Amino acid sequence: MVSSTASGRSPLSGRSTGQPAPELQRPAPRSLGEALRAAGMTIDGPSPGLGSETPSEEDYDENVRPTLTEPSAVRHRYARHVQPRPETISLSGTDFEKLQQEPGLRFKRRDSGIHLVLDEDNSLQRLLKTSSEWSQESTGPKQRRRKFADLVFTSQFSAFDRHSPSASNSPFHGFYTLFWLAVTLFVFKISAQNWQVYGNPLGTNEIIQTMFHRDVVVLLLSDGVMCALTAVTWMIQRLVSANYLNWDGAGWVIQNMWQTAFLAGVVGLTLWRDWPWTHTVFFVLHGIVMLMKQHSYAFYNGHLSTVYKERAKIMKKLRQLDLVDPAMTPSQTEPPASAISTQHLSVTPSAEERRKSISAHPGQEESDIDKISRAIASHQPLDDEQVALFERIMKWEVDAMTDELKGTAATIGKAYPNNLSFIDHYKWIPLPTLVYEIEYPRSDSIDWSYVLEKFTAMFGVLFVMVQVSQHSIYPVVMKTIEMKENGVPLAGRFQEFPGFLLDLIFPFMMEYLLVWYLIWETILNILAELTYFADRNFYDAWWNSVSWDQFARDWNRPVHVFLLRHVYHSSISSLKVNKHTATLITFFLSACVHELVMWCLFKKLRGYLLFLQMCQLPLVRLSRTKWLRGRKTLGPSLLCSLYLIL
Repeated sequence: MVSSTASGRSPLSGRSTGQPAPELQRPAPRSLGEALRAAGMTIDGPSPGLGSETPSEEDYDENVRPTLTEPSAVRHRYARHVQPRPETISLSGTDFEKLQQEPGLRFKRRDSGIHLVLDEDNSLQRLLKTSSEWSQESTGPKQRRRKFADLVFTSQFSAFDRHSPSASNSPFHGFYTLFWLAVTLFVFKISAQNWQVYGNPLGTNEIIQTMFHRDVVVLLLSDGVMCALTAVTWMIQRLVSANYLNWDGAGWVIQNMWQTAFLAGVVGLTLWRDWPWTHTVFFVLHGIVMLMKQHSYAFYNGHLSTVYKERAKIMKKLRQLDLVDPAMTPSQTEPPASAISTQHLSVTPSAEERRKSISAHPGQEESDIDKISRAIASHQPLDDEQVALFERIMKWEVDAMTDELKGTAATIGKAYPNNLSFIDHYKWIPLPTLVYEIEYPRSDSIDWSYVLEKFTAMFGVLFVMVQVSQHSIYPVVMKTIEMKENGVPLAGRFQEFPGFLLDLIFPFMMEYLLVWYLIWETILNILAELTYFADRNFYDAWWNSVSWDQFARDWNRPVHVFLLRHVYHSSISSLKVNKHTATLITFFLSACVHELVMWCLFKKLRGYLLFLQMCQLPLVRLSRTKWLRGRKTLGPSLLCSLYLIL
C-alpha cells in the first residue's frame, strides 16, 4: 500500500523531498491520470470534444467500468466475488530498477544548487498542461452523475429463471405456466394428427431430414476450427504487449484486416459447402459472435497496452527525478511551490469521474498547473519544492494508470499484461458475454441439476419449433414455391398473399418467441453455469417496452452492451461524430448484419430488411412525440407488440 510516511519523505521512493509532512487527516495522494481522463484528455494533450485523436482508440473514456456488485437475493453459491479494491495501489520497486539505466528525462544541477529540467521530448510538460482543465473543473470530491449506469456486471438471474426472486414471486407466474401448458397441448395435437395421417408423430419430417442429411460432422469440426482461430487475435495482442507491434500504429490495422478475413472465411465456407439453411444460419451467427468477442478482446487490451506504455514512461521520468540531489536555494521561477494548489491531489476520483469527458472552458483564469507547464517550457531553474511537487503529481498519475490496468481484477497479479495468457483467452471465448473485462462475478460451483434442466428445456424447445415449422410454415412456403414454378402470374400470387400472411402470422410469432427463449434463456444459461459466470442478465422485460429504443436495449442485452461500447461510443471517439450520427451508424451496422444473414440464407440481396430495420429510427422519434409518449397501452407498446407478429 502507498501510505503516508515520515516528514518530508516520498511515498514511493522514501527519499527526502524537502517538504513538511502532510497532515494526518489528508488522504494519501492518488493519480493525475484519473483527472486527465475526466477531462477527456491523454498524456499527449487535450482531446477534441468529440473523441480521440487516434482512429484506433475505442471510447473507453465514455464507458463506466463494470462494477462487481451483488444483490441480496442471489443464490448462496454465488458467494465468491471480486473483493473490493484498496484505496491506493502498491507499486513494486522492481519496475524502477529495470528503468534506472534507461535514457530519459535528464536533470542538471548548477553550483547554486538549483535544478534545470531538460524535458527534451516535452512529455512532462504535456502531462502537466493537460490536467489544467480538470483542476479548473474540479471543485471538490463531488460525485458526477454516472452516464452509463447500465454497464454493470453483477450476480443475478435471468427473468424467467426459477431461482430469480422476481420470477418465483411474480403474480403472473401462473400465466407463465399456462403458456407452456398451451404449447404442450398444441404440439400434442400436431403430433396426434401426424400419427393419424402419416403414421409418424413427426409427419413428413422434411425439416429434420434437411438438418441432418449431410455435413453434420463437417459443420461441428468447422465450428471448432473457427473458435480455435480466435487465437490469432490473442497472438496479435501478445505481439503488441511485447512491443513488436504498436497498437495505435500497425496493431489495430492488422486486427481489422484479420477480422475482415475471418468474416469472409465464415461466409465463404457456407457458400463453398453449399450448406442447407439450418447449417448456414448456425455457422454464420456463431461466426459473428466470435467476431464480436475478438473485437472486444483486441480493442480493450489494445487500449490497456497504450496505458501500460505511458505508465512506463512516467515511471522512468519519476525514477530520474528521484535520483536528483536536494537543493536548498529557492528558485525565482514562477510559480513558487507554495502558491500551487494541491487540493485536487487529495481527492480520489471515481472511475466514472475520470472516464467522463469534460470539455475545456477557454477564457477562464489561468490555473496553477498552467503556470507550472509554462515554467517547465521556459527551461528556467526549479528548486526542490517545485521538483517535489512534480514528483507528487507523477506518482498520482502512476497510481491511476495502475488502477486502470488492474480493471475489474481482484488482485494486481491479474492486471494487464498478465491477463494475456493463452488459457485466459480460451476461458473468455465460451463466456456468455460479448464485452471483455479482466474478471467477472463468478459462482462457486456448477449445479448439474440446473444444467440438466436447461438442456432438457433446450431440446424440448427445439422439438416444439420443428413441429410448428413442419405443420404450419413449411406447407405454406412450399405452396408459394409451387405457384412460382407453375408460372402463376404475379397478380394471381398477390391475390393469394393475404391468405398466406394470415396463415403465417401466428406460427411466425410463436417461432420468434421460441427462438428468443431458446437462445437467451436456455443456451446462455447453460454456458453461464458451465463457465461459473454469475451475471445472467441476458435480457430485460422487453415485453413491457414502451419505446423502440427501449425494446432494442432490453431484448438482447449482450449485443446491446457490445454496440454501446464498440460501435456507438467508438464512433464518437474515432470518427468525431455527434451522438445522433453515432446512433445512425449503430443502427445501420446492425441492419447490415441482419441483411448479411438473410443473404447467406437465401442468396438474394433484397434490401427491404435493411430498410425496415432503419425505419426503427423514425419510430423511436415518433414514440417520443406528445401523441404517443406516456400511452403505454395504445402507444409504442402496441407497435412493439406488432413487431412480434409482422
